[in-house]
Amino acid sequence: MDEDRVAYEPVSVKDVLAEMKDTAELLIDLSYSAVLLGSDDIAEEVLDLESQMEVLHLQARMGLLMAARNPEDAESLAPVLGVVGAAEKVSDAAGDIAKVVLEDIGLPEAMRAALPEAVESVERAPVIAESAYVGRTLGDITLETETGVRVIAIRRDGEWLLNPGPETTFLAEDVALLRGPRKGLTEVYETLTGEAYVQPEPPEQATSDLERAVDSIVLMKNMSELAVDLAYGSVLFDSKPVAEEVLELEAEVDALQSRFEAWVLRAAGRADDPVDLRGLVQLARATEVISDAALEISEGVLRGIGTHPVVAAAVEESDEVIVRFTVDPESELVGRTLGDAAVKTETGMRVIAVRHTGRESRRTGREGGDWVISPGATTEIEPGDVLLAKGTRTGAGRLSDLVS
Repeated sequence: MDEDRVAYEPVSVKDVLAEMKDTAELLIDLSYSAVLLGSDDIAEEVLDLESQMEVLHLQARMGLLMAARNPEDAESLAPVLGVVGAAEKVSDAAGDIAKVVLEDIGLPEAMRAALPEAVESVERAPVIAESAYVGRTLGDITLETETGVRVIAIRRDGEWLLNPGPETTFLAEDVALLRGPRKGLTEVYETLTGEAYVQPEPPEQATSDLERAVDSIVLMKNMSELAVDLAYGSVLFDSKPVAEEVLELEAEVDALQSRFEAWVLRAAGRADDPVDLRGLVQLARATEVISDAALEISEGVLRGIGTHPVVAAAVEESDEVIVRFTVDPESELVGRTLGDAAVKTETGMRVIAVRHTGRESRRTGREGGDWVISPGATTEIEPGDVLLAKGTRTGAGRLSDLVS
């Protein structure tokens, strides 16, 4: 047991928090991808990362306890503990999702039919010594530019590299986690592994109470992921209006779960084997926990305690950055929609919220507008709009150029 003991050691709480944020977001991606692909290998990676998160969780708590020396410290650090606990909750929920696959809990085929539209493709690629990428850096290969595929993590000798940058070199026996479009994934996967990439063929759906239950989970997943992104954004920018959007999303997820339960109960009466629905129930429960965790992240902002500098710094230095830009009147985006401007394609950044500052707020009746959450391709950009976006540092630079 002694080798599993986590002893206190001086570590940067900021660095630990940044790694926890990156790990939590990666766990969400991997756990749902494991379900989509029915992949035991990806599910095992989830449990491996979950174990790593447990260590990070203890290190963060120890560091924060050592930092609290008086009541003022305790008050300012309380929301930080909330962020730490929330990341751990996301990790536990992802582990529960992975166990749907590993423990054969039971999942109807309709779930796999719906998930491809809800999950950005993630694939696990063991790197062979003969790969043309071995010995080359990500910057040299320019994967993201050439294929649209991003290496979101690399496991090497049992250790995780969660923030591979342009200088990171591929080595034989690495395990790379890739995210991107199917066409690009096919090329990169085959180059790394030397094996043909077989795309999963989702079965057809039939309209039923079961399909409605599945649709609810997909929507819950999308809302929960968005809530986590917005929660970190609210902390980074100490924005109560963004935190309030997290609160609304969490309430919507709760309402969706209630409807989901009703549809599952109806479907169980018609199912040949109701036991196959257990996995759906576990997925919904875990997804709801993720939305609860998002609310915990933003709770300090909601209660007016403010953002501790260490949390804001950790979010800024994490793998996927969250940025806030104001659209210049001379920007080429003005008068165009996000789809027309192909913002995601051109920059690699996902716009998670837009505030039309020239409009009247439906809540206050004053100028300033409300946040448009999860804007679509038809969302039009106006001068002075505020964009909240998530992606790589390189992509953030490209988006900065676009809005200027």
